[in-house]
Amino acid sequence: KEFLNFEQEHGAFITTNNVRMHYLTWGSPSDTPLIWSHGSLTNAYELLKIADGLVKAGYYVIGIDYYGHGQTPLPKHPVSLYHIADDIKFLMDKLKIEKAVIGGWSRGGAVSTAFYDAYPEKVLGLILEDGGSVSINTDYHKMENEKLKKTLQQIETEFSSQDTSYATEFDAYRGIYDTTENGNQFQSFAWIQKNASGRYAVCPGVLELFNMKTAAQWSNNILRPTQSTLFAESFSILEPQIIYRNLQVPMLILDPISANDFMKFEDLNASLKNAHPELIDHIIYQNTGHNIHYEKPKEFVKDLSSFLAKVKQHNKH
Repeated sequence: KEFLNFEQEHGAFITTNNVRMHYLTWGSPSDTPLIWSHGSLTNAYELLKIADGLVKAGYYVIGIDYYGHGQTPLPKHPVSLYHIADDIKFLMDKLKIEKAVIGGWSRGGAVSTAFYDAYPEKVLGLILEDGGSVSINTDYHKMENEKLKKTLQQIETEFSSQDTSYATEFDAYRGIYDTTENGNQFQSFAWIQKNASGRYAVCPGVLELFNMKTAAQWSNNILRPTQSTLFAESFSILEPQIIYRNLQVPMLILDPISANDFMKFEDLNASLKNAHPELIDHIIYQNTGHNIHYEKPKEFVKDLSSFLAKVKQHNKH
């Protein structure tokens, strides 16, 4: 009931050329729109605990569910990051939004970069939370063959634990319930869908879309992207250095650093900032894991609030 009530107030669907896409909104349409793309194996509800803070900062927050995530199904035809960009453009047109701040976390950052590549005239500013500012396979390409092979085998083992299904919806809810927190955690229902076998799972079919179920698939994504799914290929070949060579809008790069950080992109992010010093803010979060907005919500909202002032100032000119 709590989930359905929240959906009635904040949720909506739109049928694009690719899919019936679900999205959430918070705040007033008269404020500056922020269109957010989530990370892998999550959905628009990742903004739940920070959305009110972003609204107070002056944003009209729109969080989308892209393919196979949340309440948006997998399309029956091949799709890519750029198809999501098309869906966002379609949504903006239907909501009569001329321009928006475009942002995302992790893979959602790559969606944001693809959107800027396709529709730069629709962008007020960019927010990239540990994704979309550096070519994703940079560190993998530095590895010797044997190290890469072992790394991918380890990743396959870790990802296999994500591919769990349950007999009932309640079993799935109980399986993903966060025992470190209280409350009904009604948003869990946004993660749970039926798989092809009629069992309940988190984001069923997404690992196939990403071409990430086996080490061999990961290897193709990294070394032979044209042998991967179109979605995986579009992620692998995305090159921010090319896309942002003529950056024209403010950009906020949020860059976490921790002792066990695998993807160390701070130097490349600093290089991108140096190429556009007036436009790019590069903020490093010390002792923080990949999910900044979850680990450091107050700092995250504060930094996005400051960025909004920069966006408004830039667009006065």
